[in-house]
Amino acid sequence: MPDYHDDLRLAHVLADAADAATMDRFKALDLKVETKPDMTPVSEADKAAEELIRGHLHRARPRDAILGEEYGVEGTGPRRWVIDPIDGTKNYVRGVPVWATLISLMEAGENGFQPVVGVVSAPALNRRWWAAKGAGAYSGRSLTSATRLHVSKVETIADSSFAFSSLSGWEAQGRLDGLLDLTRACWRTRGYGDFWPYMMVAEGSVDICAEPELSLWDMAANAIIVQEAGGRFTDLDGADGPGGANGAASNGLLHDELLGYLNQRY
Repeated sequence: MPDYHDDLRLAHVLADAADAATMDRFKALDLKVETKPDMTPVSEADKAAEELIRGHLHRARPRDAILGEEYGVEGTGPRRWVIDPIDGTKNYVRGVPVWATLISLMEAGENGFQPVVGVVSAPALNRRWWAAKGAGAYSGRSLTSATRLHVSKVETIADSSFAFSSLSGWEAQGRLDGLLDLTRACWRTRGYGDFWPYMMVAEGSVDICAEPELSLWDMAANAIIVQEAGGRFTDLDGADGPGGANGAASNGLLHDELLGYLNQRY
């Protein structure tokens, strides 16, 4: 199996640079915010962080392609870095500390591009998570000061903790009744949103989570961290990996039942 240690170290360097840039503008009174064509916000910090990461990659990995939320795809080839400069921009612009920079390296294979490195860095929470293919998932402040992550061993939905985002996206897809049935069946539900539920699945503090509408940059880093922690990440149709338009993550033991609820249509 390939060794991705150098790529993982680079991803940490990229995250360090992004953390400094985003924290510098977090809660700034003069922060500039625009509305994109899809009616979602983008701040000057989103753009600056992605530009910074792209600049580092141009120097360190000039042959690799880059896909970012704010500036699209650049380059071609079997290796592609996928960037969400601020996952949780709505939180960021309102001063809520639940946001993160998501950085992933994906490689082309028989089943298309799959993540082989992922870093999720949430500086306002003073938390960071990461993983590399075949090397496990970890949380800490550095590669040398980290705790290995493992998903939970909860075996029944009745004992599970379920995290989700908002209700509107589920309703738009005709999946709201299934989602509500799931919340009634679970032991506990919380709407943490964005990257955080996936990291808690990897840590074992949440057992299942899902979102109805996602892009690749929302999922790539989260997916490999969940998978390397022993969990499962799929789209709502059950296809493994972050290649779909939505995502579901679990400890693996509850995954089929999770998808069963979310695919109920009325």
